[in-house]
Amino acid sequence: MKIINLDSSKSYTIPDLYLNIGHFLDHFMMLIFAKAAFDAGREFGLSYEEIIVYGTLGVVLFGAAAPLAGWLADKFSRAILISIYPLGLSLGAFLAAMSESTDMLGISLGVLGFFAAIYHPVGIAMLIKRPGKVGLRIGVNGVWGNMGVAVAPILTGFLIAYSDWRLAFIVPAILCLMFGISQFFAFKESDDPVLVKKSSNDRNKTETVMSSNWQTVLICLSIVTLSGGFIFGSLTFLIPRLFEVNMLQISNDVAITGLLAGFVYAVASFSQIGTGWLVDKIPPKFVLAAMGLGQLIFIYFASVSFNYDLLFIMLVAMIFVFGQVPITDAILVKYVKDSWRGRVLSIKFMINLCAGASVLPVTSFLLQNGYNFSFILESLALISIAIIISGLLLPNKQPNIELAKQKSL
Repeated sequence: MKIINLDSSKSYTIPDLYLNIGHFLDHFMMLIFAKAAFDAGREFGLSYEEIIVYGTLGVVLFGAAAPLAGWLADKFSRAILISIYPLGLSLGAFLAAMSESTDMLGISLGVLGFFAAIYHPVGIAMLIKRPGKVGLRIGVNGVWGNMGVAVAPILTGFLIAYSDWRLAFIVPAILCLMFGISQFFAFKESDDPVLVKKSSNDRNKTETVMSSNWQTVLICLSIVTLSGGFIFGSLTFLIPRLFEVNMLQISNDVAITGLLAGFVYAVASFSQIGTGWLVDKIPPKFVLAAMGLGQLIFIYFASVSFNYDLLFIMLVAMIFVFGQVPITDAILVKYVKDSWRGRVLSIKFMINLCAGASVLPVTSFLLQNGYNFSFILESLALISIAIIISGLLLPNKQPNIELAKQKSL
């Protein structure tokens, strides 16, 4: 096996297809519990509001473990980390399926989240390392990730309807194991000297880590990451249950509402290709501000909608939510050198995903204290104002890292 003989002093590549499938599995595996929580709660004698708290550790580690993954990838090898990743997902899912108590379920979901944290700082860094149409490639990769978001409630809903929530973890665990094994044979040593890994001393002497205006960019992207991560995490987790509660005239069947949620995620995910293409053509700040404005309008309208109106308006809202995702990564490519992208991306995803992790305890608290889904959606609409403002505050000037690339061509 090639992976056994990986030399950490050399650079390795893997086809984009494997990185895209890895992104699909990352979001798919992390959202199984979102659909399975209600049925798992019934087995353990808990309500939906009570059982979702046990997913908190997994979602927190999904973000909090990202810096560790980025550091390990830079110290040893991105290829090694991305190879361990699907095997860890498989392990966590198998443990969740075998859980005999809520504590064991929470720990198992923590294992799942810990290994899921590897993908974003490592896989995305591998994806954007190669030059050329970075925004578009990030957009395509984002579609794969959000297809994982879309398929999770569909497949989970049908597996629960066919059997139970445990099978909803077992089947994906087997798929992750098979993908992990096949990925072992996909790595190739890079022949491009530009991609060969330099020593840390050489890097410190020859490279500027950040471009000019990076302070403003860092502040704006931190605000976007916090607010956008909370909105993204909230909607991707809550929509399946929201549809069950507020679309009773359509269906209250768990498989049908899961299918409708998956439909919304799947269609909306293609917006990332459009925004990825746009940020290669026009200043990303304007695209980002437009995505925030769309979220403000349509998430608010979704808070007062039901049945078919809710389905259509939530679809449009998610187009803007998903469309925002590749923009921040494309901006980082312009301002951060490759040798530091893994670490910067890991911090960015830690902020993003920890913001999303707060969705579970916050939602549980609000629902248990008399607040409803409409109040939660109204709050998310208000949060999106921060995205609009941060987008408009981004600098117009082209970063010097990008200018240096153009001069070298």
